[in-house]
Amino acid sequence: MIVGASAAGLSTAEALRRLGHQGRLTLVDAEPHLPYDRPPLSKQVLAGTWEPARTRLRTAAQLEALAAELVRGEPAVALDAARRTVTTASGRVLRADAVVVATGLTPHRLPGQEGLTGVHVLRSLDDALTLRAHLTAGARLVVVGEGVLGAELAATARAMGLEVTLAGLGPALLREQLGDVVGALLTRAHTERGVRLRLGVAVDELTGIDGRVTGVRLATGELLPADAVVVAIGSRPATGWLVGSGLTLGDGVECDARCRAAEGVYAVGDVASFEHAGLGRRLRLENRTNATEQAQVVAANILGADRPYTPIPYFWTDQYDIKIQAHGRPSPAAEVTIAEGDPEQHRFTAVYREGGMITGVLGWNMPKQARLLRQQELGTWQTTPPLTPA
Repeated sequence: MIVGASAAGLSTAEALRRLGHQGRLTLVDAEPHLPYDRPPLSKQVLAGTWEPARTRLRTAAQLEALAAELVRGEPAVALDAARRTVTTASGRVLRADAVVVATGLTPHRLPGQEGLTGVHVLRSLDDALTLRAHLTAGARLVVVGEGVLGAELAATARAMGLEVTLAGLGPALLREQLGDVVGALLTRAHTERGVRLRLGVAVDELTGIDGRVTGVRLATGELLPADAVVVAIGSRPATGWLVGSGLTLGDGVECDARCRAAEGVYAVGDVASFEHAGLGRRLRLENRTNATEQAQVVAANILGADRPYTPIPYFWTDQYDIKIQAHGRPSPAAEVTIAEGDPEQHRFTAVYREGGMITGVLGWNMPKQARLLRQQELGTWQTTPPLTPA
């Protein structure tokens, strides 16, 4: 049984079948929709260039061929890890020989936002469609949060013609993910395209009239007028339903190097905190690539393999005409050097070093060169061996 049928959960189910599992397979998901992809939500779906159906991960025929029971619109509310039973919101109790937790993330919210119309988070397809409806009816958007999601939302909304203001605690966009050099370049790119930035300042409160948001007041006292507000201040692993389950919960579901949280219980995707045997530290990765790669290892281990999960972390972001690919663990503490190209020409690769060791590589509009640099500079990282069918 797999709890969560987004990219990580669905990929686990498909890998189980591909590796030879012929028994019963159940996916339990809180979403009423067929499994869909999330990265397009902040870009193509929000912009209206994709219809919602285009985000589906698989066709109805492909899902039928999986020969799995898909329980939709039924949130899991409890797990008994020892008995491997899951209780759903309707009171249904499901039991399995192995359980995979793939429940993803829950967005953080600002105090008071629940009582105001026009204040949004973006995690689900319904979130994206509701936000789009508000953006097409208004002219002024305030984005709270200077991370990946906040920057993508600002870029999409600006391309739609809205007046966009982005407020965040950090001194530059994506600084915490990509450091000062790339953060400064991305900040400049947004400014040049007309996004008003209010960085290095906290949000004091949301303002509203008659239950509808009218603006965001900063700690400086400045009021940012808004017809809509998107809160993109990060997320937390969706583990509330696992309290009392017998699993260890910290920054996600704590797993060993095999992604095993308890006997017969595994975690995969954004919710999984695992021991990276190659790096000697615990990681939790929030990106689409990790969801599918980790699923392959989880499926193999359920079926009797003994494979550690040792990925080279990777994520990408598309903003305007900028495509960034980051491999490894870039951080604000690293020294950044340009390996190829020129930032002023908007095409370059960069290498991140800490303590004399290469910790990450990045490509800005140079995806092929970034992959080659990854192979050259990060090839010594222990990587997961390829899987073969049982």
